[in-house]
Amino acid sequence: MRKPYMRIPYTDVLAAPTIIPKSAKALSGAVAALQEFLVAPSSLSPSSSGTRPYTAVLTGAGISVASGLADYRGTKGTYRVNKTFRPIYYHEFLNNHEARKRYWARSFIGWSTLHKAKPNASHFAIKHLNDLGLVRGVITQNVDSFHSHAHPALQTIELHGYLRSCVCISCHEELPRDGFQNELARLNPAWDVFLQEILASGALDTENPDERRARGMKTNPDGDVDLPGAPYTTFRYPACPRCLTNPPLTANGTRATVEVDSDGAWAPTSSAGILKPAVVMFGESIQHSVKAAAEEMINDADRLLIVGTSLATYSAWRLAKLAKDQKKPIAIVNIGGVRGEDVLFVDLDPNQQGNQGIRVEISTDELLPTLVEQFRSSNVQTTREAPNYVVKTQGASVFKDMLS
Repeated sequence: MRKPYMRIPYTDVLAAPTIIPKSAKALSGAVAALQEFLVAPSSLSPSSSGTRPYTAVLTGAGISVASGLADYRGTKGTYRVNKTFRPIYYHEFLNNHEARKRYWARSFIGWSTLHKAKPNASHFAIKHLNDLGLVRGVITQNVDSFHSHAHPALQTIELHGYLRSCVCISCHEELPRDGFQNELARLNPAWDVFLQEILASGALDTENPDERRARGMKTNPDGDVDLPGAPYTTFRYPACPRCLTNPPLTANGTRATVEVDSDGAWAPTSSAGILKPAVVMFGESIQHSVKAAAEEMINDADRLLIVGTSLATYSAWRLAKLAKDQKKPIAIVNIGGVRGEDVLFVDLDPNQQGNQGIRVEISTDELLPTLVEQFRSSNVQTTREAPNYVVKTQGASVFKDMLS
């Protein structure tokens, strides 16, 4: 019997937020409240040295919308406009050759959009807040690597992995996604011609989901493009080169089988050497080292700034709840509702001006750069160095030219 698919959480519209404080409904009021939030002395670890409080930032897909990428639960998010969308599940990718063909074919078409996209004003605003000594670490659910590109010196924990690499399920070797894309093009010349035609038509240049659907495609988050009627079964993908050269040992101590066809495409007679995106898929566990580093960042922070996420995934929600349980102030900047935000803001003083908590519904690419300019005009100085949270990963964890 086939394993039932996990339920995708919170695909319906979440309740509208209550803006906190009321003055934060306007841009000027929201900026003033965030200024208060970021500089107010911490009641948990008051400092006599005058150092600024340590603020951690937790981000989601909403922060990358201004870069032209799709989100999940926004007003034009995939779960709103594409009701049939279902992301691939880890056990499905692991066990089903045809499912992998479909995944890599769609990713092959969608990668061009992700590869061309760049960090936006919100990502660079977070860099500038770090430069000003106001932000000391970022935890992101996003897999686009925009944070690492915009602020490489600021500690960033990629909670759900990253699309800039592929990783072997068997030996855990990492390979750059650019090189993998070239291999997909070589193994699938007809698909490569099709991709070049799509690029030439400009169908992937528009950020409007209605225009893309009119051209016969649905664009989903994380570089996934749905092409109705496409012959996915013809698609081929390469084997892990390391496993091909040196097949790994199986659990019973025998050598796994890694075979390829005459062109080098992975053969279904193989029992190892499958490459997957270096992201955490639905049904796959987050690495323990990543979870531990994220929790440590929350534990060390005086407060938490949440940007561009509905906290619908439990991995993100639990970090916000951890900060709440530790009685740390929380600020949320997000268009649309947020999972359990009433719990995060319970018992707030209605007269507080942002030091205890904030809920703002203004676009991040408008709000955060304005906030930076306000701080700069106030001559805020850097006063504290960031701690280093080490996340141990396999292979080449950072590629300098990841999105250049």
